[in-house]
Amino acid sequence: MLLLYKLLYLQIQKSNEYKMKKITLLLTAILCVGILIPRTSAQSKTSTTGANTITTGVPFLTIAPDSRSGAMGDAGVAISPDVNSQHWNPAKYAFAESEMGIALSYTPWLRNLVQDINLAYLVGYKRLDDHQTVSASLRYFTLGDIQFMSEYGDQLGQQKPNEFAVDFGYTRLLSDNFSGAVALRYIRSDLTGGQMVNGVVTHAGTSYAADVAFYYQNQIRMNRKNSTIAAGINISNIGSKISYTDGETKDFIPTNLKVGVSYKTEMDRYNTITFTFDANKLLVPTPSKDSTDIITGSGSNKSPIAGIFSSFSDAPGGAKEEFKEINFSVGTEYWYNKQFALRAGFFYEDPTKGNRKFFTAGAGLKMNVFALDFSYLLPVAQNNPLANTLRFTLSFDFDAFNKQKR
Repeated sequence: MLLLYKLLYLQIQKSNEYKMKKITLLLTAILCVGILIPRTSAQSKTSTTGANTITTGVPFLTIAPDSRSGAMGDAGVAISPDVNSQHWNPAKYAFAESEMGIALSYTPWLRNLVQDINLAYLVGYKRLDDHQTVSASLRYFTLGDIQFMSEYGDQLGQQKPNEFAVDFGYTRLLSDNFSGAVALRYIRSDLTGGQMVNGVVTHAGTSYAADVAFYYQNQIRMNRKNSTIAAGINISNIGSKISYTDGETKDFIPTNLKVGVSYKTEMDRYNTITFTFDANKLLVPTPSKDSTDIITGSGSNKSPIAGIFSSFSDAPGGAKEEFKEINFSVGTEYWYNKQFALRAGFFYEDPTKGNRKFFTAGAGLKMNVFALDFSYLLPVAQNNPLANTLRFTLSFDFDAFNKQKR
């Protein structure tokens, strides 16, 4: 990542005002997409504010890709199954009501600052029988058009930095109320287009990863109303480090632990409401307070598996700082007649670990075959790059389509 940082920094020195703003944003996006650290720099880890943010390679994998969970404060591990469960918890597909579904989501990212950073997400699943389901998804993140320049001001050509991930999942029902899933993922990140930095050739970084997930749900009767309690866990992006050169410098990918619970109940014959809570923690080494960490990479000599286990006890501030590395999401969802939905949520991240705090809201409309959802993000702080983030999701239900043909 250091070589990429130097390359983009050279562009900032030689660009006009608009490009300076855009490339500065790209540095933020590449190093910590979605993490808000206002007025910080490479030295923020040693500032008096105590900030000690964890950064990884390919952080686009942590962006909520769909509108439903995006409207509930980025909570989705334990809510009822839907076609977008691949990202949040693929084990939920075992309890999906339809035999097959597909969805396409689109998110203009950081649109308040730059107009051509976008995230697209295509996902689908197919039930093989009563116990087995397969799924797949494609996530594509583009950083727009960038004019690369040398330290002497020579134009090196225009590039379109982009990243994508393709994954395939397998879900199996393990009991009447419990399911498990695994997903395999291929990741490719091309941020430089093969440009040379200080005589070193860069290339697209690649990595392979896996998710392991479990889901539990149980139908209960409470106050003479049908209700569902659910819990889920997903350890995502367990995989190899990523590198953009042939050297020894490699970055951890964002291995993440998601844990969540939800409660859904009938209000009456036509109305239902769901409450959900998620907790998330990156399972990668925490940087020390040494300012050189951004260059050398804290824990860079550890294997990905060793990094996972050490991530629970390696924070310089001890257990107190470890707790601060956990992000929290709360959300609620209201459905009328299984056709119209309203959603809201809140996401919290400790100020020393990125300082993301925002409210979310959204709505959904389910027709016979198609469903359309959108979400809107409202940050707590003013002048926030995430302000006014919109997500759109279009889903297609093959079961409903086949019934219409009969």
